[in-house]
Amino acid sequence: MKPSDKTASMLLPSTQRLNMYALAASAAGVSVLALTQPTAARIVYTPVHHVVGKNGHYNIDLNHDKVADLTLVNTYSCNTDFCVDALSALPAAGNGIEGMPGFLSIPYASALTRGAVIGPAQPFQGRLMASSESGQGTIGRWLNVNNRYLGLKFQIKGKTHFGWARLSVHALGGAFVRATLTGYAYETVANKRIIAGRTNSDSDDTLESDQTIPAAVTLPASQSATLGRLALGSPALSVWKREVR
Repeated sequence: MKPSDKTASMLLPSTQRLNMYALAASAAGVSVLALTQPTAARIVYTPVHHVVGKNGHYNIDLNHDKVADLTLVNTYSCNTDFCVDALSALPAAGNGIEGMPGFLSIPYASALTRGAVIGPAQPFQGRLMASSESGQGTIGRWLNVNNRYLGLKFQIKGKTHFGWARLSVHALGGAFVRATLTGYAYETVANKRIIAGRTNSDSDDTLESDQTIPAAVTLPASQSATLGRLALGSPALSVWKREVR
């Protein structure tokens, strides 16, 4: 073997090793690069089936961090003359429910249809979803509706995110109101709007379209004022009792 051939044969394994090291380093670099890329926008959807009946409540944890972002509360109470059942969506501190004050400054929660935009441009002052009083009537945007959406605003590490919760709500007579929660979702990118009913960032979902049952009873102003205060809870009930004595 010529000296030059011997030198080449000795260098060959080293060259191969260098090539292997280069390939490994390149692969590692790609892996690190992939890990450092920003997370793509996506919607996190949670299917659920939960009924909120008389004096029931349910905590919704949109991002599953074991902290309730809002609570659905169904409050039923009676006095000697009548009973009232009020369904409300109560956000945690710093969060909000889409809607705004209406008659008598009652903070009505909006009952959004599928496809509605939920984002920074909307008001988030809602609370009361539906209320029914025996022998008097009903109020609220959520009376007798199927597959409507609460627009939600909540905080993740100090940043605002938007989401939705899908419910059907029915007044059953005798002042009973029952809500059925069937799913909720949120957008992982802060301050990015979300479309009500969408469960995938790339395309529309395939859930049922909204179906609205006949609208709530229209009340005379005096009855609406009474029921509106009752829907706000026990303090309002005490005020009502003092007024009718």
